[in-house]
Amino acid sequence: MPRFFFNVQDGRNIVDHKGVELPDWTTARLQAISIVGRILAENPERIAVDEDWVMEVSEDTGLVLFRLDFHVAASPVVRNDQLKEERR
Repeated sequence: MPRFFFNVQDGRNIVDHKGVELPDWTTARLQAISIVGRILAENPERIAVDEDWVMEVSEDTGLVLFRLDFHVAASPVVRNDQLKEERR
């Protein structure tokens, strides 16, 4: 059974050195979505405004099979409100 590695980049690199044996990449994709859901549910502050949060899933050779990308972008309205608050 192939081994898949789930690496996170969110301002710091968290490398999965152990990996998980799964039957195929489709199962690995579902596992990645589940892992991301748990991480973000338990630590929603891990995605800051205007910063990228990425999970890459690779095989044992290091080849990246796919990635899940998250980015929170504030609208101009939110940015203007933040500027007003910072000026106070």
